[in-house]
Amino acid sequence: MTAPWTGPAIRVGLVGAGPWARTMHARMLAAGPETELTAVWARRPEAAAQVAVEHGARTAACPDELFERCEAVAFAVPPAVQAQLAPRAARAGRALLLEKPLGPDLAAARAVADAVAESGVVSQLVLTKRYHPATRHFLARARGMKVTGARSCYLHGAFLGGDQATAWRLAHGALLDLGPHLLDLLDLAVGPVTAVHGTGDPRRWTELTCEHENGAVSQASLSGAVALPRARTRVELYGPEGELVYDTADLDHEECWPVLRREFATAVRSGSAGPVDAQRGLRLQQLLDQALR
Repeated sequence: MTAPWTGPAIRVGLVGAGPWARTMHARMLAAGPETELTAVWARRPEAAAQVAVEHGARTAACPDELFERCEAVAFAVPPAVQAQLAPRAARAGRALLLEKPLGPDLAAARAVADAVAESGVVSQLVLTKRYHPATRHFLARARGMKVTGARSCYLHGAFLGGDQATAWRLAHGALLDLGPHLLDLLDLAVGPVTAVHGTGDPRRWTELTCEHENGAVSQASLSGAVALPRARTRVELYGPEGELVYDTADLDHEECWPVLRREFATAVRSGSAGPVDAQRGLRLQQLLDQALR
């Protein structure tokens, strides 16, 4: 059982007021007790005000005002916007809760990671599935397995229409949006990825072949433009001892948010980031960059 949170909540400012900011970030941060949503800034002031009022926070007139009102900043904005503002927040001494990918390209991602390192602030990446107990159980079992090869997929139809069919997702496709999740899992479950080869159209269907340090080979299929009843995320590991399967079909993502919130708040209070930090985000962006070549 998790010990009760003691002491004051971490004061967090939110950059962004779009669908993901409303449905996950703001709701999670305002739920506490580890965090308190203190301020919201977005390029659309009316959207920021709506989110702020709903959760008892204040609206910031500019990013710098937001930084002044908090000790940590959460980002729920397109990668290019995060890459522009996250270094400023880091240089202001604020801990960062970052979305994936860190930036729209490798250079932007490296600038974010460098700013975090130079400023010495805590960072944490919102790789949602990493915070679910079922994912952690799968990765723990995978560490004891000799893997020869793996197959994986992350497929849904959210880019066909609706709140998640945002401009940056339609422009960059599934590789930047969904790729970090699968590459993260394959890198951990199979073994460190040494090379990634990609083919296809990221806006329709992308196929990745990964070579791993231990000689294993894995495949990853990515698409946000296929009509399915619900999102499908699956990783299958194969080896001389049998197979191990991870499937999110029955996962309740609501179980992720309290874990994410507690671990971020603990990292901020202790001043020590966990393994899912900006450096991890940079590692994943390097793999994405290989796949794009």
